[in-house]
Amino acid sequence: MRLLDRYVIRSFLQVYLYCVAGFLSIWLIWDISSNVSDLIDRDLGLIRTAEFYLTQLPQVLVILLPVSLLGRMSRANEVVSMLTAGVSLPRMLLPLLAIGILMTLGTMALNYSAAPHAEVARRNYMSTSGSIGESRINGQIFRNRTDARTWFIQGFRIGDNVFNNVQILQQDAHDNIVTNYVATRALYHPETKWWQLESVKVVNYDEAGNIIRSEILPSVTVTHWSETPFRLSSANVRAEFLSLPELREYIRFNADFPVTLLAPFKTHLQYRLALPWTCFVVVLIAAPLGVGFSRRGIFSSVAIAIVLIFSMNFLNHLFLALGEGYRISAWLAAWTPNLLFAVIGLYLLYLRATNREAWNFRVFAPRRILSR
Repeated sequence: MRLLDRYVIRSFLQVYLYCVAGFLSIWLIWDISSNVSDLIDRDLGLIRTAEFYLTQLPQVLVILLPVSLLGRMSRANEVVSMLTAGVSLPRMLLPLLAIGILMTLGTMALNYSAAPHAEVARRNYMSTSGSIGESRINGQIFRNRTDARTWFIQGFRIGDNVFNNVQILQQDAHDNIVTNYVATRALYHPETKWWQLESVKVVNYDEAGNIIRSEILPSVTVTHWSETPFRLSSANVRAEFLSLPELREYIRFNADFPVTLLAPFKTHLQYRLALPWTCFVVVLIAAPLGVGFSRRGIFSSVAIAIVLIFSMNFLNHLFLALGEGYRISAWLAAWTPNLLFAVIGLYLLYLRATNREAWNFRVFAPRRILSR
């Protein structure tokens, strides 16, 4: 690694880490002050409070990492002296672009599972007596259209493999009930993917709906059912709270749902992949704008960078809403803002590399009053 690269990376990381720590401190102080009454009422103590905020950290970092990149790139004017020494702008910014990719990979890891589950943990924490990550569902109905099977469940905990007081109706191709299972408990064995029904009554019907056999058994093991605990609870989940594997599983198992119902889940699946690349796009936009040759140039460039980043954030939410409402395709909703602003960033990089300025670079520059 060249000395120039080490200098650029060191100077970048120093301020960047300060920005991340500063934003985290502001968020932590604000959140604690907003929830201090709940924390005191629950009497959780320091350890459990710290445990709660650790569950929120991935979600906050996904938001703060791109913003902190903007804060650092606005101070990139120290490289001007290096540019005058003959180093090209693309070569100068190469280490920063590499860091942008590393931040993208880090955000991708956080956004894979931990960040979407953080909001679920927060809601469960606020709605239960101090338990983190637990939630109970009562009165669940699940319809497996592919296998013509309907589940009625009295109650279960999300993430648990035990379901209390269940009734399963197996139907034929004409929606006639073939078999009726009524059990006090249904247990799922993830290692074998088998269902075990305890204290179960099994009733078989003919095509006319007449009972042909009825028996009560202590236990029945079913090896061919495709349902999983996650799939049974899927009617109560929201797309923005699911991890990447869960979104894929939901779409695969519920492929027979209407397209309007699947649109939010398909959109968030693509959005989960596209969001981390915001870090790289921010670097691509802010890096050329952060290189100024005068104080006025720096001021206008930083202002433009801020406007562009917040415009990208607005478009992210706008296109996400359009995708969730099935107004546009999921891929278009998730990736359009990043692609659009990546093109803008490449254009700005071209202008700076060729020592040109766009017509609006001086919009925010103060006007000089001339006097005779």
